[in-house]
Amino acid sequence: MADESPPIKKSKLSTSDAGSSAQSNFLSTVSAQRKKTAPSVMEFNFNKKRVRVLSDVKEVPEWADGIIYWTFRDERIHDNWAFLYAQKLALKNKVSLHITFCRLQKFLDCSLRHYKHIFEGLEELETECNSLNVQFHFLIGCAADVLPDFVRKHKLGAVVVDFMPVREHMLWTKQLAQRLGSEVPVVQVDAHNIVPCWVASDKQEYAARTIRNKINSKLSEFLTEFPPVIKHPYGGKLKAKPTDWNEADKTLEVDRSVGPVAGLKAGYKAGMNELEMFLKKRLPNYATARNNPVKDGLSKLSPWLHFGQISAQRCILEVSKFSGKYKDSVAAYREEAIVRRELSDNFCFYNPKYDSIEGAPNWARTTLNDHKKDKRKYVYTREELEKSRTHDDLWNSAQLQLVNQGKMHGFLRMYWAKKILEWTDTPERALADSIYLNDKYSMDGRDPSGFVGCMWSVCGIHDQGWKEREIFGKIRYMNYEGCKRKFDINAFIVRYGGKIHKYTKK
Repeated sequence: MADESPPIKKSKLSTSDAGSSAQSNFLSTVSAQRKKTAPSVMEFNFNKKRVRVLSDVKEVPEWADGIIYWTFRDERIHDNWAFLYAQKLALKNKVSLHITFCRLQKFLDCSLRHYKHIFEGLEELETECNSLNVQFHFLIGCAADVLPDFVRKHKLGAVVVDFMPVREHMLWTKQLAQRLGSEVPVVQVDAHNIVPCWVASDKQEYAARTIRNKINSKLSEFLTEFPPVIKHPYGGKLKAKPTDWNEADKTLEVDRSVGPVAGLKAGYKAGMNELEMFLKKRLPNYATARNNPVKDGLSKLSPWLHFGQISAQRCILEVSKFSGKYKDSVAAYREEAIVRRELSDNFCFYNPKYDSIEGAPNWARTTLNDHKKDKRKYVYTREELEKSRTHDDLWNSAQLQLVNQGKMHGFLRMYWAKKILEWTDTPERALADSIYLNDKYSMDGRDPSGFVGCMWSVCGIHDQGWKEREIFGKIRYMNYEGCKRKFDINAFIVRYGGKIHKYTKK
C-alpha cells in the first residue's frame, strides 16, 4: 500500500463538496479552502503516521474490485482522514470505493435518541455518496461478523476503519483484522484526533499538564488543511442498494422511551451551520462565558463531534482564524477541543479499566476505599436519580436538562457526578449510575470524554488529592454553596424546573 500517486488525468477527477448546489457562504468558503490545498487527494502527501496496519497482508491484491471504509465513529465524507485514505487507495489501484455502516441492534446504553441522530446523519451521507460515485452499504450486525464474508464475496481489496478507544470497538477491529488480515489489508486511521492517539503518546498520561506539550509540539505537523474528496472515477461490480431508513428503525432493540431532542438536526451540514453560529455569536465571549450555566457561552458542537459528523480538526482550523481578534477565547477552545479531548482518548486507549474504580490512580482507590463505609445523609436509587427526585433543586434541574435536551452544562456535569458519589452507598455504584445516566440521555455519551468526565468526578483521574473529608476522602469536592458563588443558580433552576423532593430515609 505504497503512498505514491499514479499518473491520472485531472480531467477525470471532478471535485464535489456538499452534494448540493445550494451551499451556505460558510460551506462554500470551507470548500474553496480544501481545493486550494490540492486539486485531488491523489496529489496530497498523506501523513502515514495517521495509519496503523493491523493485518499481516500489507498490499492490496491484484484481484481487488474495490476498497471499503467501515465508518463507526467518524460518520462523514469531508475532513475525514480515514475516508481520504480509503479513496487514495482506491484511486491508486483504480477500483471502486465503498462505505459501510454496520448497524448494531444495541450499543451500550444507546437509546432511540442516539440512533435517530445517527440515521439522520447517515441518510445525508448516503445522498452525498451517490453524488460522488461512492457506494454506501447499510449492513445489519457486528462488523467483525458481517464484513469478512461481504469483503470476500465482492472482492474488496482492503478495509479501512476509523478509531475509537472503547473496548467494544477495539475488540471488533481486532477480530476483523484476525478474520481478514491474511487475505486483505485491514488498516486503521485516527480520523477523530488531530494528533493520532498512538503518536501523541505511547503511554497513559497522568494529566493535561503531562500531555499538553506532547500534543502541541506536533500540531505543526498534523494541524493541516484537508484536501477535497473527489467524484470517484472508478466503478465496480458491486452496486449499493438504497437504504430503507424506516425499516432500519424498526429492527432496533433500544430504549424507545428516550426520544430525539427537539430541534436538533443531525449531519454534516447541520454541524457546520452550528460551527458557523459559534464563530459568529459565541466564540467572542467563550473565554469568560463558557463556565457559566446560565449564559449562552458553549460551542454546542458536541453532538456532531461525538458522532463524527463534523471534524474537530475543522473546528480548530476555523476557530484559529480568530486568534488575533479573540486570543483568550481561541486559546480556551483549543485547550478543550485538542488537549482535553485527546487526553480522554489517551486514557481509554491505554487503560482497559477506563470505566471502573480499578482504573483510578492508587491514591484515589485507597481514599475511596477508606471512606466507603462513611455514613451517608442521603442515599438515592438509580430510579430516583433518573427521575430527578432528590432534595437538591439545582441537581434536579441539571438532570432535567440532560433528560430533555440531551446535554448538561459542563460545569454542572461535574457537580452532578460528584453528588451521585455523595448520595449513593458505594463509589462503584456512583460511577456505574453516572455512566449509565450519561450514556442513556446525553448526545455525547458512550464516549471517552464521557467516561473520563465521570472518572474525574468520582475517581480523581487527571486530578490530585485534596483536603480529606467524609465520603469523598481526598477526591475533589463540590457543593451547592460553591455553585452559588459561580453563577445565578436560581435562574438555572427556574429555566429547567427542578423541584425539592422530600427525602425518605432508606
